[in-house]
Amino acid sequence: MTYRLPSWRTLALVTAVALLASAVLVFSRPAVMIVDGERVESEVAPIATTSEKVFVPLRTMADALGAETKVEDGYVVVVRGNQALRLRVGDTHATLNGVPFSLKHPPFRVRRRLMVGLNVLARAFNVRATYDPATARIEVLTPGVGQVPEPYPADQTQ
Repeated sequence: MTYRLPSWRTLALVTAVALLASAVLVFSRPAVMIVDGERVESEVAPIATTSEKVFVPLRTMADALGAETKVEDGYVVVVRGNQALRLRVGDTHATLNGVPFSLKHPPFRVRRRLMVGLNVLARAFNVRATYDPATARIEVLTPGVGQVPEPYPADQTQ
């Protein structure tokens, strides 16, 4: 068996596919993270899968929510108010205030940043977290912040 050079049609097809793939990558945009109306910047962009699962950098989002993040004995501990989430890279078992807390997907690292599912933050810290794939927008709202206040009842004179 001898090697034959590819035909010009094969080369043209490979070139067209490569150009299409590179155009998709160039024009795709990373998801924008917004916490209580403020845009949050991170060295590591959030990751959105085709099944609309979203993973965000934990420390960046925790800082934006006003939480404190620290590492203790190989665990990452995030404390926000009276809520304390303790988790470890690659482990689906975490604790929230000492109570077992299951994760659907284990935390993982991307360029030294710990990534967790967006739903983990929502469940652990009682915030509303949404992802819109059409606009590539992640929005996190904490209760009482960024909401329209309810109107006061009208004064009643007697």
